[in-house]
Amino acid sequence: MARNFAIAIGINGYEHLGQPLKYAKRDAELMRDFLLNEMKFEEVFLYTDDSPPIQGASSRPSRPNLLGLFNNLFKEPFLGAGDNFWFFFSGHGEIYDGQDYLMTCDAYPSLVQDTAISTNYVTQRLRRCGADNVILMLDACRNSNRKSAQGVGKETSEVVRQTGIISLFSCSPYEYSYEIDELQQGAFTYALVESLRIQGEGNCATVERLNNRLRYRVTEINQRYQKRRQTPYTIVEPASKYHLILLEKQATDQDVLTLISDAQEAEIENDLQLAEQLWTRVLAVSPANSKALAGLRRIWQKHPTPTPQPPPVNGDNLGSKSPTETETLQLKMFQFDVVTLDKTGKERERKRNSAEFFLENIGNGVTLDMVKIPAGEFLMGSPESEEASRDNERPQHRVRVDSFFMGKYPVTQAQWKAVASLPTLHRDLDPDPSNFKGDPPQPPLKSGEKAKTRWDRPVERVSWYDAVEFCARLSKHTGKSYCLPSEAQWEYACRAGTTTPFHFGETISTDVANYDGNSTYGSGSKGVYRQETTPVGSFQVANNFGLFDMHGNVWEWCVDPWHNNYEGAPADGSVWDENINDNRYKNYIDNLVNLLNMDSDVVLRGCSWNYNLAYCRSAYRYSDLRRDYFVTFVGFRVLCVPGLFSAL
Repeated sequence: MARNFAIAIGINGYEHLGQPLKYAKRDAELMRDFLLNEMKFEEVFLYTDDSPPIQGASSRPSRPNLLGLFNNLFKEPFLGAGDNFWFFFSGHGEIYDGQDYLMTCDAYPSLVQDTAISTNYVTQRLRRCGADNVILMLDACRNSNRKSAQGVGKETSEVVRQTGIISLFSCSPYEYSYEIDELQQGAFTYALVESLRIQGEGNCATVERLNNRLRYRVTEINQRYQKRRQTPYTIVEPASKYHLILLEKQATDQDVLTLISDAQEAEIENDLQLAEQLWTRVLAVSPANSKALAGLRRIWQKHPTPTPQPPPVNGDNLGSKSPTETETLQLKMFQFDVVTLDKTGKERERKRNSAEFFLENIGNGVTLDMVKIPAGEFLMGSPESEEASRDNERPQHRVRVDSFFMGKYPVTQAQWKAVASLPTLHRDLDPDPSNFKGDPPQPPLKSGEKAKTRWDRPVERVSWYDAVEFCARLSKHTGKSYCLPSEAQWEYACRAGTTTPFHFGETISTDVANYDGNSTYGSGSKGVYRQETTPVGSFQVANNFGLFDMHGNVWEWCVDPWHNNYEGAPADGSVWDENINDNRYKNYIDNLVNLLNMDSDVVLRGCSWNYNLAYCRSAYRYSDLRRDYFVTFVGFRVLCVPGLFSAL
């Protein structure tokens, strides 16, 4: 599902032009309302004569305010392939010394270069948003009284041809863009919103159909209200973008087929960036389209740093096939100790177990151990009889989970730094965010000196968004599908076949986990409170699946938004989010950042170094952090389903 943002500017009152407009402000407001309420845009930044402040800052459409908006909003890319950014301007336009300008409310006609904003600057900033679909809509007069003027838009036309921005102009050179008193709108904006609203047959879901309708509809409106000729036109480069689908819900099967044909042609011509954009558009309308998924896979294999793509969501959404059925991995065996503690926290039994894993080489000598988690069923949640059990851990329900791979440890600082150095997809990553630093590299060994095992601490002070970006970069770098686990997958992996409060037994001790040792659980005793993270795996005991540090050290981000209890929870291990439909491939491919409510809390599991022992229980659910928070007690571990694209 694409992310959609927009800027809408409408200026009636010009301080120095002496040519006020009547309905530019209303044009912008109606466009804002349409984009938010009917097209469900996430955010539309409105700048009019009297628009309310935006995050405490003035939204008056003056040059300083608009420059501040462009500089701050487009400082770093925040959108990716498949996303949309629309820019709408209703007001006066001007040409000066061969350059096009949008006149701000405080612009001087004699000082255009210094007081207005060039369209070249606007288009260059818009391109920095990261979206592959940027639409520029200018409802501005393109006729000028200056003798040298060729009409506002000539220079802009050349710029947008070079940048690939889809541009809709309200009129042709030497024409006026008229306001209609009877409609209380500009003729172009009225026709634009009207056209986008059309449902069913004759809809304007594609750029081509929208352009065709605007040309005759604006002319028709002006004739009806006795205005002179006004001929809108659209600039699209390359021409295949005429077939881009603007309104996903209104697209027809033929629209999708045309887009597929354009994508295939772009691949043949080796225009991989355009092909990737087009295939992504196909997925937006037809999420399980095998041709689009196969096309993206081909492109990613040819092109190591493609345009940003949505990160994978939930590894369980592959379907019934396990990773080993869809992709051959070089699996190895490793052995580990599993201990069971008695009710006082003393070791009762120790056994040697083994599991399969594959080693992911991230680069620069940094690797990631991914342990195979077998398919199975478990009882999720806690019974009322369990000490410290809470209502949000009930009702207990049986869940069937498909096989997947999971990180043996929480992501370490070394692994984080290696992935943070990979190309940015959706957001920048701090290569060294953690408060508790891991061990530095060892100095060269002296003759006869044995190397010490170097453990690394888990990364912390990373937000949920940061963790998703990590997974996205790792996926693109390796060609496998890395993601955060669903809540059900995490608990299944933590329990590893046990039904006790902890996978160690009825209680645990600080000999096997890192938590606030001043607390106790059951018949256990107090222990050490370390007041910091510990190197991953340093307790050298795992659960039955071969996973370390599932209890304590750092809380771990999950995919799911918070629910107050398990009423209606899925029974297949998938992400529990009502905004995701039932199509399993769509769940996997769509960008999770888009699908989930940005302001909602998400689930964390596992407990951390500074929390009480009761929080370490396998069933415990933590919800007090929003996904943009980063603190010293939260990290994450990754999940992998490597065979997704091979299965298609």
